[in-house]
Amino acid sequence: MRAGVKCYIGNGVVLSCGKLLEEIQGLEKAGVEVRSRLRISEACPLILPFHAALDIAREAAREQGGTEKIGTTGRGIGPAYEDKIARRALRVQDLKHPERFAAKLRELLDLHNHVLTTFLGSEQFTFPDALDPFVSHGKVQFQPVLDEAMAHAAEILPMVADVSRELNEAHHAGSNLLFEGAQGTLLDVDHGTYPFVTSSNCVAGNAAAGSGVGPGLLHYILGITKAYCTRVGGGPFPTELDWDVEGTPGWHMSTVGAEKGTTTGRFRRCGWFDAALLKRSAQVNGLSGLCITKLDVLDGLAELKLCTAYELDGTVIDILPMGAMTLPVASRFTKPCLVGLTAPWVSPVTPNSLHRHVRIWNALRRSRVFLSI
Repeated sequence: MRAGVKCYIGNGVVLSCGKLLEEIQGLEKAGVEVRSRLRISEACPLILPFHAALDIAREAAREQGGTEKIGTTGRGIGPAYEDKIARRALRVQDLKHPERFAAKLRELLDLHNHVLTTFLGSEQFTFPDALDPFVSHGKVQFQPVLDEAMAHAAEILPMVADVSRELNEAHHAGSNLLFEGAQGTLLDVDHGTYPFVTSSNCVAGNAAAGSGVGPGLLHYILGITKAYCTRVGGGPFPTELDWDVEGTPGWHMSTVGAEKGTTTGRFRRCGWFDAALLKRSAQVNGLSGLCITKLDVLDGLAELKLCTAYELDGTVIDILPMGAMTLPVASRFTKPCLVGLTAPWVSPVTPNSLHRHVRIWNALRRSRVFLSI
């Protein structure tokens, strides 16, 4: 939003041209100039309509077969990363060559339509209205996908650049670089609650691989967390509360904190702050500092709890186990204290309640904590 600041989309992103152009147009309507300042890596894999169809059909098939849903957004992100890892993805650079793009697209559609119809039984599923122009009898049609991609190319290609080179040149020129991650650490495909994760690495180290700079350029790593826990979609949640029951602490966090997913609008599940989970996150990211947000959301609660450890198979552990299949059955909490963190007139106050919990956060994290209301 600041004038004079360049924005980059690195190679680690799978790109939906349609969604990106929607966001650009929204900003332009608000008077923000985007196109002259945005650079898109030509190595970004593309999210195309058949990726969304696969995503939706798989979740529907899981539910129909009695398997717990992953809780994906249904936007095709996972299938797009699958194509990338299988070395068959259509990338931004392919938009420069329409004939090559069409040939690769036809080949991809043959594969994915086979999976959709033969393995997933896509003809029985109802797809969102947004896919109506592309899907017929459970199959994704070639020509509508190609036509849309070529229309997007005309607007996207002027913003395409060698992002790795530009970032390294900016660094050598003395510019400040800020890298921003997309999802929380526990959604990382390697270090998260697998298989209830996203399809890429979203820990701090991947900022280097996902943009084309060396890891030595990551001089300071700031972790950002809420003063309570939230999660969208399926998967384990050791400190989860009854967030959909009115009058409960979870309901308070959900409503006062306006906890809805930014992409899909789904309600976020809410629970007490989990320091054992934070310990795992701090470890795999190598945090330099920690920013704790939404402290004011806790005002009005009768008491505040903080999870410090778990019980797993009769053993107390102070760090989140790897993966989702070995998560604990019980959580251990600090002694509850009264809440009045930022608005002491809302409820009775224990004067040192906030500082006490910050000391606990600090001890468990072993680095500097910053507070953000």
